[in-house]
Amino acid sequence: QVQLQDAGGGWVQAGGSLRLSCVVSGRTFSRCVMGWFRQAPGKEREFVAGISWSGGRTVYADSVKGRFTISRDNAKNTVYLQMNSLKPEDTAVYFCAAARTTLVYTTSTPYDYWGQGTQVTVSS
Repeated sequence: QVQLQDAGGGWVQAGGSLRLSCVVSGRTFSRCVMGWFRQAPGKEREFVAGISWSGGRTVYADSVKGRFTISRDNAKNTVYLQMNSLKPEDTAVYFCAAARTTLVYTTSTPYDYWGQGTQVTVSS
């Protein structure tokens, strides 16, 4: 059984930074594509960033390119999302997710396991 525990959210002023982390239990972490999604009130869940199992390929939503960085440490079963230059429109609940695939998908369907979510609030 794979379980994801995401953390690191909080409140920050516009222009600030936060680092989210997601610890994955289970032996399959190193073979999973990992992704971060977010969901704002009244909106659908959207893709933010994804990373291949080796870390060699990363994919970002256009809205976060140049500001967010996804990374992973397979020795620690952990994936990170460094968020810089935060904007009020980044306010959402952020979820990490794991997919037993080799491709980095930008839709939620291929992701089999999800964290419980961590709230990020950016004030103007």
